[in-house]
Parts: sequence; structure tokens; C-alpha cells
Amino acid sequence: MTILFLSRRFHPLIGGVEKHVMEVGKRLVKRGHRVIVVTEESPRVIRSIKGRTEGIEMIRVETGKDNWFKKFRIWKSLWKLREVIQSADIVHCHDVFFWYLPFRFLYPSKRVYTTFHGYESYPIRKSAIVVRKLSEKLSWGNICIGDFMKKWYGTKPDYVSYGAVALQPTTYNLQPRKESALFFGRLDEQTGVLQYVKAFEILKKKYPKFELFVIGDGEQKRLLRKKIKTIGFQKNPERYFKKYNFAFVSRYLSILEAMASRRLVVAVYDNPVKEDYLCMAPYAKFIIIESSPERIAKRIEEVLKNPKKEKEMVDKAYKWVSKQTWEEMVNLYLELWKEKG
Repeated sequence: MTILFLSRRFHPLIGGVEKHVMEVGKRLVKRGHRVIVVTEESPRVIRSIKGRTEGIEMIRVETGKDNWFKKFRIWKSLWKLREVIQSADIVHCHDVFFWYLPFRFLYPSKRVYTTFHGYESYPIRKSAIVVRKLSEKLSWGNICIGDFMKKWYGTKPDYVSYGAVALQPTTYNLQPRKESALFFGRLDEQTGVLQYVKAFEILKKKYPKFELFVIGDGEQKRLLRKKIKTIGFQKNPERYFKKYNFAFVSRYLSILEAMASRRLVVAVYDNPVKEDYLCMAPYAKFIIIESSPERIAKRIEEVLKNPKKEKEMVDKAYKWVSKQTWEEMVNLYLELWKEKG
């Protein structure tokens, strides 16, 4: 079977959707399928327009600046690739169904599906809801990454998932220094990195040896450098979890990676959508979820005084996440394509 994935960003760029497409794609290839990913050309990626990684064929299209005309440039690029579309048994869009919109009518019998990853911003724009509903109606089926989408977008998912992980080896160090935390993610408002730093500063007053290490990049990096040690994005950030006790992460993939590494997750929200994004997840009771630096610091202090409670939460989180493998994620895609074919 030939599967065409459409994704705005892809390898070697780092991020949740990028990793999701890569991990699913390479496993489909191992199962004997042909996988093609069409993605945007990026100034950060100095490579040829066509390439291959992990058996996945990559085609990069030039999209230009983010403005009103961008959609037309994308459609023009895809028109040049219409033979690729025609050859595909499955077209699966990762958020970017609008890329495929004209071809949905050009090839009405072509099986096309969508995975909805996260949300754009808060407050959610009415136009974003309309686009989601249109994508849902014109897709043969969909996967929602997070149950909160039913409430905030009115989406009717065929399947709901929270991502997947590759479990860490048993040789992982399970006893790092207790007074330490790792942040991994984009350095912007959506990840709450400044709230984490404020919580760290509060904890530092009571626990002078408390350490916070930040991995990521983004608009707030320059500001953070003045306060704390940071490094840029890493391809396999999960290896850093073994050195730190708490995981300051608030996005699904990073949360699952932290739980798989047997680390207690501390997630933060600053709006109602993000609150539901976190609290409606099936593992919500196994992690710390708070909305302010003061509350984060207080909950961490409680855990430091009660290691038995910490172990109980970590063990329950690991038991849940151990079933969320990438192989199971691939099975979910295959089941969707079969059921809604």
C-alpha cells in the first residue's frame, strides 16, 4: 500500500508532529508499505527537494512566507505532484487538510484522512473551528490527539489518542537527585516555561540546591538565558530525564516520554483550553497539574516530603504509558484506514 502523509513540518526538524509522522512512517515501511511525506521546505533544512530517511520518501515543497497567498502556492506545488497523489492508496493529512482541499474534489474517490494535533492558540478563533469541522466532514475518517477537541472544536473523532513512546531500557537511573527538574519544549507562552522558572525560583529559596535544566528553543530563550542554564533542542531529550527528578512538561508527547522514563510530570496551564487538554487526559491523576508557579512549588514541596506518594504516582503513570507504544499507534492508523475505507 502506498501512503502519502501531508505535514507542515518534518524531519530533521524537531517537534511533536514531526516525531509522530516519523515514528509512524518508519514502522509502516518496516511492515512493507511505501510511505511518502510531502512537507514544507525550511530555511533550517539545507537539503535537496527530494530525499529519503528511515525508508520514508520525502518531498519538500516551497511555500514562501506565511501570508494569505501561501495556500495558493501550496496548491500550485501539489498540482505539480498530482502524479504522487494519484499513485497513493491513502492520503493522510496531519492538521493541514486545507493543503488537500482542491484535490478532494478532483479525486472524490481517493481515500483521505486527517489527524488533528493539539490546538492553535487561545482563545480559539471561530475560523479555526470552521476549518476543523470542514476537514472532519471532508475526510473519510480522523484521529484526534486529545479528547478535549470534542468539547472545544465540536469534532467527532473516530479514534482518540495521546501519542506514543518507545519505552526506556531498564538500565535507566531511577534515583536522580530529588531536588532537580528538567524542562523540555518550545520556549514560548504555550509551554509555560516562564511559570516553571518562577516556580523554580520559589523552590530555590527553601531548597538552595534545587536545580532546573532547560532544553528548548523559541522566542523566550534570550530572556531565560539571564536566569537559568539552557541548551537548544535535542533529538532524543528523553535521555536527559535520567538526570533529573521532576519533568516540567505540558505537551502530550513530552509528558508520555517523561512517564516512560519514570519521572513525575509537572504540567502547567494558563487558559481553559489547556486546562482541559491536560485534565481530560486519562493519566491526569498520575501527574501534577497546576495553574500558577506558587501552586507548582507547593505541590513539589509536598512530594519531596512524601516520597511514597511520588512513587505511587510514577508507577501508575508508567503502567498506563507502557501500553502506548508506537506499534500500537501504527495499528490504530491501519484500523482507521480499514474501517473507514
